[in-house]
Amino acid sequence: MAREAVAWPPEETLSLWKREQARLKALVVDRDTEAWQRDAAFSGLQRVGGVDVSFVKGDSVSACASLVVLSYPELEVVYEDCCMVSLTAPYMSGFLAFREVPFLEDAVQRLREKEPRLVPQVLLVDGNGVLHHRGFGVACHLGVLTDLPCIGVAKKLLQVDGLENNAQHKEKIRLLRAGGDSFPLIGGSGTVLGMALRSHDHSSKPLYISVGHKISLEAAVRLTRGCCKFRIPEPVRQADIRSRDYIRRTLGVPGPPAPGQERSQKVQKPKMCPQEGSEEPEGEGRPPEGHS
Repeated sequence: MAREAVAWPPEETLSLWKREQARLKALVVDRDTEAWQRDAAFSGLQRVGGVDVSFVKGDSVSACASLVVLSYPELEVVYEDCCMVSLTAPYMSGFLAFREVPFLEDAVQRLREKEPRLVPQVLLVDGNGVLHHRGFGVACHLGVLTDLPCIGVAKKLLQVDGLENNAQHKEKIRLLRAGGDSFPLIGGSGTVLGMALRSHDHSSKPLYISVGHKISLEAAVRLTRGCCKFRIPEPVRQADIRSRDYIRRTLGVPGPPAPGQERSQKVQKPKMCPQEGSEEPEGEGRPPEGHS
């Protein structure tokens, strides 16, 4: 039986969320802070993390929060944490973090307590960083709260500060000829908010990369490109695949494989799967792709 949607927050809650975003935004570091980030080959980078929240179809309250850690540069999963959670906040454009970050932060904390040697040196987040209505998207929020370098990786353009998915933007996309090609996303204010990146030779749709925390945009784009076996960077892709698989196995809910998952791929069982709570929908309750 589908669970009812989380109630729309009162105006006081929205004001509180805006104040909290402004407070945390002041703590964002938008430059490289680690030696490996400044190395052309990312020497010293060994662990790359990815996070995702997948939803239970027809249920706006139940979801699976997933954290995976991959070896770098091999991009093999070395750690997985999937956990059913119960959402307490509704989806509202510009406030995705208040709906999802608490569960992702908990996953990082569990990892730090149980397998500290596997804590990722950087997290790739399915959503935006400074490319956001108030310059503080989910990748910034998670980065500041966990104190980890974070990169925002969005599949659709968040249209803020004059950025539009118009004919001019589509022409720029058409000119991205090969994997690794990119162009800056310059808002009406003149600020570079992120980069549109063709992540793979065989993908025509770009990814929208933005700084989350403790990494430069240049390093964020290079690393995202280096993590792509397919269009979606492997840390985010594996977090999505495994969270959907966990929902199917836990709730017995049938469903199609995650986008991009090969038919022959065998998903490894999690090394650690904490207590279940219960939570939310696949494709419902979260914007389709331009997460903020």
